[in-house]
This record gives sequence, C-alpha cells and structure tokens, in this order.
Amino acid sequence: MPRRVLMSALLLPLLLTACLDQPVTPEPMPRPDPVEPPTPAACRTLGAAGVGAASLEAAPLSWPQATSDWSAAHVPGQVLILQGGAATNLSAQALSALSGVQTQAVVPGVQLARTPAGEDDRAFAQRLGAAGLRTQPNYVYRALALPNDPAFPGNAGLKVGGVNVFQNYLVRARVPAAWDALTAAGKTPLGARIAVLDSAPDRSHPELQGRLEAGVSCLAAGPATGEVTASEHGTEVTGLIGARTNNGVGLAGVVWSGPVMGIEVLDSSGNGSTADLTAGLNYAVQQGARVINISLGAPGIEDAVLDAALTAAAKTAVIVAAAGNSASEGVYYPASHPDVIAVGALGSSDNALACYSARPNAQHPRVLDIVAPGGVGGICPGSTPELDIPVLASGGGYGLEAGTSFSAPLVSGVVALMRGANPGLSAEQTRTLLLANVNRSSGLPVLDAAAAVRAALR
Repeated sequence: MPRRVLMSALLLPLLLTACLDQPVTPEPMPRPDPVEPPTPAACRTLGAAGVGAASLEAAPLSWPQATSDWSAAHVPGQVLILQGGAATNLSAQALSALSGVQTQAVVPGVQLARTPAGEDDRAFAQRLGAAGLRTQPNYVYRALALPNDPAFPGNAGLKVGGVNVFQNYLVRARVPAAWDALTAAGKTPLGARIAVLDSAPDRSHPELQGRLEAGVSCLAAGPATGEVTASEHGTEVTGLIGARTNNGVGLAGVVWSGPVMGIEVLDSSGNGSTADLTAGLNYAVQQGARVINISLGAPGIEDAVLDAALTAAAKTAVIVAAAGNSASEGVYYPASHPDVIAVGALGSSDNALACYSARPNAQHPRVLDIVAPGGVGGICPGSTPELDIPVLASGGGYGLEAGTSFSAPLVSGVVALMRGANPGLSAEQTRTLLLANVNRSSGLPVLDAAAAVRAALR
C-alpha cells in the first residue's frame, strides 16, 4: 500500500467496470413492495468487443458481529443491508421501511440501499434497524503507497530517469533462488491464477503485454461503456507480480508466466468501497483465483460484509494484504482479518521495519504474518532514491515507490509460484508452508521465496 494515498490502497482498489450505480444520492423512486430478491450485481468484463456481464450468483454469506462506525469514511448516500433470507421473508415492518427505497444487490444476501433525499445515512440505517434490518456503512477503502513525488515533505526532487536503480528487493527476498529451485525441479516460474484487486492497470504498458487476462471492473461508480482510466497504483502493484521477465527490457516480475487477473475495485483516485471489494472478491473466487492480492485498507474498522466475503474466499484462495503505512494505528483492515496474510514493509535493511510500516501495539495487537522489502519513501532515516522499489508507471515508463502496497505483491507472487509448482496444495497448506519457512534470523518473519518454493515442491 503506497503512502501517497493512505486510505486508497488499504480499503478498496479494482480494475473492473461498474458493478453498481453511481455513488450519488438520486431522488427515491417509488416501487412496489419487493416480492423477489433483486438480481445480484455483476462485475463486467472489459475487452475490445465491449462489456459482458459475469454473474455473481453464490451461496449467501454469514456475517460476524461487527460494530458500525458511521464516523469512518464511507460512501455518502448509501447504506448496506445484510439480509439473510428472501425478500418474501421480510416482516411487514421491514417491507414498509424499504418502500420507495432504491436498492441493488451486491452479492447474495447483501443489498445496497440509497439513502432517501433529506435523510442522514446514520438516521436511515437506524430507521431500518428499528424495522428489524441489519445494516452497516459502505466503507471507503484506499490504496496504500508512499509518495515519491518531489513535492511530498521529506522528498528531494526524485528523478527516476537520473537514478540508476536495481531490483535489490528480489535478492533480499531470495526470489532468484526460488527460480533456481524450480529449474532444478524441471519446472518454470509459472504462477497459479492470481487476482489483483486494485485500480485498473495500464494494459498497454509494454511490460504487461500478454500477461493480463480480460479486464474486469466491480466499481459501483464505474463506467458503463467499458472504458476505464488506468491508475498508477494498479499498474505498479500488478507489474511487481507479473512484469514480463527475461525479455531484456525494464523490470523482472516475480512470476514469469501464468494467468493474472486485474480486478478493478478502486477508481483512478484510489478510492473504493465495501461493495466494490466484496464484489471483486466474489468474482475472483468464481474465476478460480488461487491467490488474491489486496494492496489497500483502512484503520480500525469492523466490516461484517467484507469480513464474511474474506472468510469465504480464503477457503480456496490465499489472500495477501498490505498491512498499512502508519506505525501507530496497528494493522489495517482487511490485513487484520484472521484468514488474511498481513504483510509489513522492510526499509533499507532486513533487521527492522520501515519507519512507516504498520505494526501491532497495545490497542491493536494483531501481528504481522510476514514482512518484505517496501522501500523507504523519502521519509525514513538514511533515505535515498536507490532504496525505493522500481515499479512500472502508466504510459509505458518506470518509477520509484515505497509502501506496504509494494511489499504485499512480492509475497503474492511467491505464493503464486508455490501453488503453480504444486497445484495440489490447498489454500491452508500453502499459507502454513509460506509462514513456516520465513527467515527469522533478524527476529522478523522475513519472506524467503526459495525456502517457501522448496517446501511446496516436497
């Protein structure tokens, strides 16, 4: 998660077309009391021939108890309704409360309701709650990357073109040694299907040509035409995993070949919502994703809708998330979810966390599962541009970045290599092997790609 837009990479980034309507509050449209539950929303596949809908039909989720925080960032004019049964099972009081309210399905059992004009979101939710309906905010999630632009305090006019940078993070994480282990076993660095839930990557970048499957957008406010605006964050995160390798140009991705899905859950500004990310998770699982990277989050929230979606997705996919770019707020959500691998960032050495990296504290004790290089971002002691992470940039170029957003895809890439080398591994077995084979010589659980891949090959 880059620090540049702190909330942007932590809560909801995606590269798909619209799943839902624009996040504005329209005039309420009268409609008869519901008889059939609305058709679930669809993530739209983007391609040269246009936009095709992909159904999100799935078994209804079960939601844990969670306290709604209406003071946290959420999409204005929207309330999520957690409805376990069919609309025909609603009480007369609930039907009356929903009369005239515009709704749309997100995933089975979850409705997005538009707050009626003139009514506050919290008050609307309380009114629905009094009618026996469970509700929560449609929380906002943002990408988490550290800014490397010259204007950011602590930076000193970073000029990528004038600095000779290297992908030292690959050596520190022992990725080349993992490639060697695969070669020795008669295999190639082929990755299992991986989904990157983020903003839309630049599909025209030369380093991503032939590496991405059809683009998909699950944004509630996405365009209906299939046209999307590529974002730096999605391009950067995706490139670390899947940039074309061994082609004599630019950067080497962790995964040399294998399917990579770009799922748009964040808009080009790095903003997304509970509904966006939940729809994206559901779509990724339906498409057979074996690894899901989430370089986004938000601090200190409970999100029952997303919580249930993560629990369900983790049964088949290994979910890897950036822990956050604040050293004082604990591990961000969704990285703090127990079924998600929380990734912290190393700075200039493997002996200490980067100064910005999230970490546990007394109030938020959730520990980091694993750490990987994330750059220094111009704000940590001893910072120089050479210590940041070289990434792809929209428009076909390259840049330097820092943040837990860029630590997470290194871990995701290694997990994809593990499941690609041994397709028989379950999600739980893969998680266990990855975390059992970290390098703890410094006291931190440092990513060791070679040890993890060798363990998967046994």
